Amino acid sequence: MNITIAADRPACGRLAAAQGAKLIRQALDERGSASIILATGASQFDTLEALLLEPGIAWENVTAFHLDEYVGIPVSHHASFRRYLWERFHRRLPVSLKHFYYIDGMGDPEAECKRLEEPIKRHPIDVCFAGIGENGHLAFNDPPADFDTERAYLVVDLDENCRRQQFGEGWFPSLEAVPTRAISMSIRQILKSKAIIITAPDERKAVAIRNSLEGPITRDVPASILQRHPAIDVFLDPPGASRLERKAA
Repeated sequence: MNITIAADRPACGRLAAAQGAKLIRQALDERGSASIILATGASQFDTLEALLLEPGIAWENVTAFHLDEYVGIPVSHHASFRRYLWERFHRRLPVSLKHFYYIDGMGDPEAECKRLEEPIKRHPIDVCFAGIGENGHLAFNDPPADFDTERAYLVVDLDENCRRQQFGEGWFPSLEAVPTRAISMSIRQILKSKAIIITAPDERKAVAIRNSLEGPITRDVPASILQRHPAIDVFLDPPGASRLERKAA
């Protein structure tokens, strides 16, 4: 695991985007195509903004997958992750992606999970962009996370700490308005990615970051499973890294 502490939050995003872009270019050079996973939330603002500016990526040969989405939130909703990815990334690309497999949380969520199984099996993931939640979640796999299922996507219950984070970041007008269920990519599916880029700025995540990167691997800290992946790059700002015992460059 490579841990980089950037000068500040924007630099954290720029460095994460640069590393991710390098890996995407490598996949395009080797095979003529690439597959990626994109995350959402406040931690990804600067990463996605910087990724749009990275040169030399043939986006028309890139297939993207959506990491997670609320159940029962329409794309018109301020907090919709489909809307987030469309507005902040997809529509701003210079050319259209080869394909973007969005998660639709408005229909039957179990049927939606099944719909997404086949395409992700056909597109081994080169780069997964993700964050770490305040409760240590990875995607919307809240504690205690399922480390064993082979399903690519799951319908999950959101715990109160996760829901408080969504409210605290300003996505919903009240805690009661935050959905209690979501569709999330599974832990094992995330770990199948050839490389994982974690962007996790902000002091409010510092304890979860320490527990995820330096603590024991446990279902109660879902992101701790990242310690088992052979190709992880973690990008932090100084507040986010403030509880780490070992300090990175």
